[in-house]
Amino acid sequence: MTQKAGKKGKGKDADQNVGTQGVVAGGDSKADAAHLNTVHNRLVDHGYLSEEEFAVVAETLQRNLATSISLYLKFKKYHWDIRGRFFRDLHLAYDEFIEEIFPSIDEQAERLVALGGSPIAAPADVDRFSVVRVPTDTVRDARAQVSDLVDDLTRVGRGYRDDSQAVDDANDPATADLYNGYAATVDKIRWMLSAMMDDDRMT
Repeated sequence: MTQKAGKKGKGKDADQNVGTQGVVAGGDSKADAAHLNTVHNRLVDHGYLSEEEFAVVAETLQRNLATSISLYLKFKKYHWDIRGRFFRDLHLAYDEFIEEIFPSIDEQAERLVALGGSPIAAPADVDRFSVVRVPTDTVRDARAQVSDLVDDLTRVGRGYRDDSQAVDDANDPATADLYNGYAATVDKIRWMLSAMMDDDRMT
């Protein structure tokens, strides 16, 4: 029975309809899922974007998705590591900031999927694309943590503004709007952390 079932449906037409499972997305950012000959993939495309426009948008979405995941993990790492006088303030504040950042992870991934892309998820890919590095060492000093996060947020906020312009030029104002919103959120968190550093007691 198994052999007969395996033979059934063979032929050129069957091969074209079934497709190939497990194909890796192409492009430098591994984002282009629209052209994969995979099961249930016939309706996936780049919408109103040309191939060149999609390549620009996909690269920014992959990088910002990875960066958002890394930023989430870094806030969590410092949330767990913090000690000393500012333990309670920062322990709670970090989780509050995470709640503002976390939704962007799913939003950016789903935006990429909606445009015919394939979001990264493996830790190695997140590390490769992210502009934020999650520390492997324990950092308990409040000022060291906050200063490090301010530097990251400065870089991330600038990146969102640059990418907003890039994707707008690539005919994708919807993604540009997302980036503008994320930039405002990052700027607000950066301002709050910077204000904490004005306390001379923070060590």
